[in-house]
Amino acid sequence: MEIVFSPEAETDLLALYDYIAKEATPAIAIGFTGAIVDFCEGFSIFPNRGTRRDELRPGLRTVGFRHQVTIAFDVEGDTVSIIGIYYGGRDFEALFRGTTD
Repeated sequence: MEIVFSPEAETDLLALYDYIAKEATPAIAIGFTGAIVDFCEGFSIFPNRGTRRDELRPGLRTVGFRHQVTIAFDVEGDTVSIIGIYYGGRDFEALFRGTTD
């Protein structure tokens, strides 16, 4: 399976890095965001994990990471597309419904 990060997911990761680097240290930020990327790369072995969220978008799946992050993705053919990475209490459901965050 190929793992592809959408531009939005990449932006989410960079924003999360910036936030953690500011609140803690750059080393902690790179460790945490790197662990998220590693976790997503693991979808290549078991891509259909998580919870189906077809009510938000057909084929959408979500999975939690360390009780602080929700990763939204879909699986199509041999590709897992990471759609978004949502930290803390961010209302990702509102984003998919097109309502305010």
